[in-house]
Amino acid sequence: MNKLMDIIQEDAAKICEQIDFSSLYGQSILITGASGLLGVSMVACLKHLLENDSAPMKVYAVTQSNLLPYQSHFFTHPNITLFQGNLTDFQFCKSLPVADNIIHAAGYAQPARFMENPIETMRLNTSTTFSLFEKLLPQGKFLFISTAEVYSGLTSLLHRESEIGTTTTTHPRACYIEAKRCAEAICNSYRAAGIDAKSARLALAYGPGTKPGDKRALNAFIEKGLNGQITMLDHGLAKRTYCYVADAVEILWDILLFGQEPIYNVGGDSRTTIAELAQQIGDTLNVPVVFPASSTESQGAPDDVQLDMSLVRNAFGKTTFMPFETGLARTIEWQQALYESLVPIG
Repeated sequence: MNKLMDIIQEDAAKICEQIDFSSLYGQSILITGASGLLGVSMVACLKHLLENDSAPMKVYAVTQSNLLPYQSHFFTHPNITLFQGNLTDFQFCKSLPVADNIIHAAGYAQPARFMENPIETMRLNTSTTFSLFEKLLPQGKFLFISTAEVYSGLTSLLHRESEIGTTTTTHPRACYIEAKRCAEAICNSYRAAGIDAKSARLALAYGPGTKPGDKRALNAFIEKGLNGQITMLDHGLAKRTYCYVADAVEILWDILLFGQEPIYNVGGDSRTTIAELAQQIGDTLNVPVVFPASSTESQGAPDDVQLDMSLVRNAFGKTTFMPFETGLARTIEWQQALYESLVPIG
């Protein structure tokens, strides 16, 4: 259990060294999706500040699912209050406290999950976003976690914040793509009314903090590898650019606290194919990677994902990222500890 907490705490401490959080002191911050990959890391940062800097602030963490044992550690502080419920329930949203800062990170980031729950996916990003804006105090800041999937359909790289994809509402992933586009428009409408609202188009965050059974490719490969073999569903020709979670969270804090633009890309600088990723994980775990005779590509998945990070580099001076080999090794080590923690003793 200690390793699960220690790795996340180490990352949170490094993030806190990079960001000036002083504008949050004396304020309140509400984070939805607080038990997700991003949420746990963000709450860990705030707990680090509360414990080490005696930072006077209130944290409201919103989750739908129960916390895992290791997660509970990051929510245990007198200034951190946990709210558990379904954000698509209007009455639950109405019961949440008002806050000076709101980060809306709740949503189904796993394609398998958002394609299985299209209506709830739409509601989480649209009606829930409206409800959360009603909880923002005057002169408050609002950050919506969008997605690089809004670039789906574009054939040119790199994807820039001034661009948008070409998919239609009948696209297999339309529930996710269109919901995120709509939420960005909601944020920009409030921004036009004088609210400090911003959207972050996140691509392929990975690292410590996921739940068992996560279906995103990188996490699924590690789980399969821990079980003895990585079986591929296709030939893995698609290209990806992954971003270690601590790098992503560092950028998100910068956007919330200091961002001046309505939309920012959030991504890493690594480049790999899905097949290369699987092979790297297989080599690390010393297990075989098996490819199918015929390929069944994922429904609507993009062939390539690579974001233009110039805006973030210029605005916040973010020029260094966790090397992919290091971040992947750290993630594998963490997930090994996660699955070992689930094995009954005796």
